[in-house]
Parts: sequence; structure tokens; C-alpha cells
Amino acid sequence: MRILLASTQTRTVQGWADVLKLEPAFDVEPVAGDERAVEAALDVQPPDLAMIDLQPTPASGEDAPALRALATVEAWAASRPHTDFLVASAETGPEALLRAMRAGVREVLPAPAAPETVLAALRRQMRKRQPGLERPARQAGEVVSVVSCKGGSGSTFVATNLAHGLTRGGRRRVLLIDLNLQFGDAALFLSNRAPARHVADLARDIGRLDADLLRASLTEVGPGLSVLAAPEDPALAADVAPAHVRRIVQLARSLHDHVVIDVGRALSPVTLQALDLADRVFAVLQLTLPFIRDAQRLKRVFASLDYPGDKIRWGVNRHQRDGSLGVDDLERALGTDRIATLPNQYDVVAAAVNQGLPVAEVDARSAISRGLAALTAELLPIEPAPGPRGRWSAWWRPSQA
Repeated sequence: MRILLASTQTRTVQGWADVLKLEPAFDVEPVAGDERAVEAALDVQPPDLAMIDLQPTPASGEDAPALRALATVEAWAASRPHTDFLVASAETGPEALLRAMRAGVREVLPAPAAPETVLAALRRQMRKRQPGLERPARQAGEVVSVVSCKGGSGSTFVATNLAHGLTRGGRRRVLLIDLNLQFGDAALFLSNRAPARHVADLARDIGRLDADLLRASLTEVGPGLSVLAAPEDPALAADVAPAHVRRIVQLARSLHDHVVIDVGRALSPVTLQALDLADRVFAVLQLTLPFIRDAQRLKRVFASLDYPGDKIRWGVNRHQRDGSLGVDDLERALGTDRIATLPNQYDVVAAAVNQGLPVAEVDARSAISRGLAALTAELLPIEPAPGPRGRWSAWWRPSQA
């Protein structure tokens, strides 16, 4: 689907274009210029959708500035019936919205429109234009992205031990991808082996990436479990682009039963790609006010990306029942009661991390091991079904804490 992005501000157009790369169905043409440049782009190759950043002129006469700017889009829409227009406008009052609808504008976004908001709006319009369009047929492997609501949540510990549990003692093939590209150390949680290759290596070789190259780039850390490590040099993070992540994950899920991605804390085009590709997103936090505040922020990001509610799950790590804040406080803050908890057991966790072992191999009877086992059990059927693998029937039940 051809998308035209237009604004007089180069920074605005580039910001939108960078995020829209997350949607492979979009063929994006950014135009930074005045009305003549936009009109020329509309005429050369008419787009399916046009996202216009309205820049009002100084007020004079009866019409408000934003309404006069809308008149230009009205003329474009009238003469181009095969293009659907969206606008970002500082004026979103009833009069402006009514005139926009009459002009044929499909959606009006408050200006300045964040790139994630534009992406979500264009995806909505794409679905409306192609109501039968569904996601590509699900490939063999399920993808779980584990993201931290705030630094220090323990999300890498959760991601690594979740990946270990999903192997079912080596009966399933699981790949853990470390996308904490600057300071990732997921491999150290599972093994003391130094990875031979890492994500940035694959990004540089993306043109010849195939199943054999991917397998040769993985570090086997246990029965059924492999890791694609983050680079040792933080500067190499710049070598990894969203398109590289998409290609790697698509190939990885065709070769594994599960792909677990340790997304880390930072939101960027690369990590947003990992979240977008995931079948499930597990957001990890602790029960303190800073974590809860950042969880609320992250929830707004998910909403702007148009993620369905059943894609997102929240997990409280280092949970203590006698803490000053409880799970019920978090439920009210996030507006959901489907929250998993993992108990606080520092001594066992520290012993496992220091030995580079999954916690289940250090103390399988510990409370944290049982909590992780319960979490993993919600991701897997009790008995493997014959034939092709399908969707997980459920995740985890609401916490009873």
C-alpha cells in the first residue's frame, strides 16, 4: 500500500517515515515541502493513503487558520477519489472535524502527531480499505517479547528462564534473542560460553542470511535452547536496523517452536519492531511507584501502536505480599486484573545468575522456580497436540495475590 507523508517540517516527515518502516505492507514516500511539492507527489504516483501535516497560516478574515489549510486538502480529496486523506491539525474542534468529514478526510489527529500515533492511524485505515486483510499465516514458532517497564526490573532474568522452561527439558526447540543491543548479557544467565557470533554480525550478513547461517550464529546453552547474543561492543548496536530484526525473527520462528526476545528497556525502531512481531508481549515491573508510572506510560505506547489487549501481559517480579503496594494497586493503575507475579527470592536468583544457570537447575523446589514453572505452564498445552502447532490456548490466570 502506497503511503504519502507530507509536511513542511523535514523532521516531522522523517520521524513518521522511520516508524512506518515497522509495517512491511507500507511503501512510504516522504515529502518535506510546500503545497506545490505535495501536489506534484500526489499527481506523479497517486498514493492509497496520504498523511498531511497541516501548517496553518496567520489568521485573517473569518476562517480559522487550520480551517483554511484544510481547504487545500479538501480540494485534493475532491479531485483524487482513490486516495484516502488523513491530517494532523492543531484544530480538532467540532467545526473542524465536521468540515474534515465533509471534505472526505478519513481521520484527524491532534498536532503534533507522534510517529506511533500516525502508524496506528494508517494501520486502521489500511484495515478499512482491505477488510479481508489478515495477518500473514502464522508460522511454526510463537514469538514472545519480554520488555522492561523500567531499568532494573529483572526482565532479562525472566526472559532467559522463560526460554529455558519452554524447552520442556529439551523436547521443544527454543531460541532466545538478546535485543538489548548496547548492554545485553542474556547469554551469561544461561551459560559461561562466549558466543561466537551476535545479532550485529547477522545484520551485516543479512543479504546471505539463511537457515544454515542462522544456526551457525547461535550459541547452544542447553538441550533445545540456543541464544543469539547481543554484541559485546555497544557501538555495534547502530549496525542493526528494524528490517534486519524482521528478517531474523521470521527465519527464526520457522526453525523453532518458540522465540523469546529480550527487548530490554529502551524503545527504538529496532525494539518496536520486536514488539510488533511478537504474538505476546510480557512487560516486567516491580511494585514501586516509579515502575507503575512507567508501566502506565508503556501501556499508552501499546495503545498508540494499536496492539490488541490480549497481546499484552504484565508481570510483577520480586513480588512480596507484605509490601506497601499490592497487586490490587497495580490492577487499578493499569485497568487490568490479568497480572502474573514472581516471588522475591534474592539468594536463589543471585546463585543462579552467578553460576550462569537457569534457576530451575540451581534449586528446582524454590519458590521462584515454582513461579516460573507455573508461568511457563500457562504458555504450553498439557500434552503436545499432534500435527501442526497452533496458538497458545491461554497465558496465565489472574494473580491471586
